[in-house]
Amino acid sequence: MNLKTPLYQSHIDAGAKLVDFYGWQLPIHYGSQIDEHNSVRESAGVFDVSHMTVIDVSGKDAQAWLRGMLTNDVAKLEPMQALYSCLCNEEGGVIDDLIAYKLDDAKFRLIVNAGTREKDIAWLTQHLKGDVKLDTPTATAMLAVQGPDAVAKTAEALDSMGVDADIQNLKRFFALNIVLEQGQWFIARTGYTGEDGVEIVLPGELAPRLFTALIEQGVKPCGLGARDTLRLEAGMCLYGQDLDESHSPVQSGIGWAVDVQDRERQFIGRDVLYEQKSTGTDVHQVALVLNQRGIMRAGQVVQRSGKDVGTVTSGTFSPTLQKSIALARVNKPVADGCDVMIRDKPLAAEPVRLPFTKLV
Repeated sequence: MNLKTPLYQSHIDAGAKLVDFYGWQLPIHYGSQIDEHNSVRESAGVFDVSHMTVIDVSGKDAQAWLRGMLTNDVAKLEPMQALYSCLCNEEGGVIDDLIAYKLDDAKFRLIVNAGTREKDIAWLTQHLKGDVKLDTPTATAMLAVQGPDAVAKTAEALDSMGVDADIQNLKRFFALNIVLEQGQWFIARTGYTGEDGVEIVLPGELAPRLFTALIEQGVKPCGLGARDTLRLEAGMCLYGQDLDESHSPVQSGIGWAVDVQDRERQFIGRDVLYEQKSTGTDVHQVALVLNQRGIMRAGQVVQRSGKDVGTVTSGTFSPTLQKSIALARVNKPVADGCDVMIRDKPLAAEPVRLPFTKLV
């Protein structure tokens, strides 16, 4: 596949190096991944996330059905509020992680990962029941603007386009629906970097104008490289590495996204997840920092006292901490320290509490 987002030409004009990402042509960087990373931590950056999949769920049974599909409970949402959740199989393995927005009692919006699009839609369709309809909007784009100055700069960019959106008073994890003559805009105060910011779903034909307006406000275009280092510093999981169908949310460090308080709510995977949350599990996620030269990478073996106890699921060099950081899945306690095998050498790693950015 050679899929292009509505911002494809904008990326080329901005000097992006494009790579294939699940069939999509997306920027890995625009010259310096480190500069892009630092711009988000210090001011604001914009990411093209149009490859993400939007699934609208509607019908009078939409809420009841989603309560049976997702690990987190959408019944606790206010209108236009969002929550993070997982879609799990019967064994508690993670099919995907996603953001669910409650638009009203009969309509919800899911934002799911690009690489799991077909699998997610097939799973949801397979389990459809009652008055529930699934719709996947087309001809849209999605931009994520992240950083301490992101909301203010986005407000200026929207104003320059004549879009009246009071995003500065929008609370975290809430969204706005704006209907304009050119089409519908959906703006949510969410993100994947650990910083403040917004994610905007808009008509694809207007995306280049917004992209340009943001750059004119001093927002730096950012690629997939910076997106990965930013999310890892924030301790956020990446599907396919830190999350997969062979491990549960509890085993992957996001047990907080599993809500079992309502004993009457029977969602897929509940029995396994309830047991794990109640009694614990031998397999669990740890965060590691390498206080010496070397870079931890996915797939490297974690050892304790010379014995294999787990594997690094995500690892990189942190531009903020100026050292290597990683998430790992282990089957033994490593609170007193562990080693990571890097180039066949055991290097001592220190377990820390997430997010890594709190170490600064």
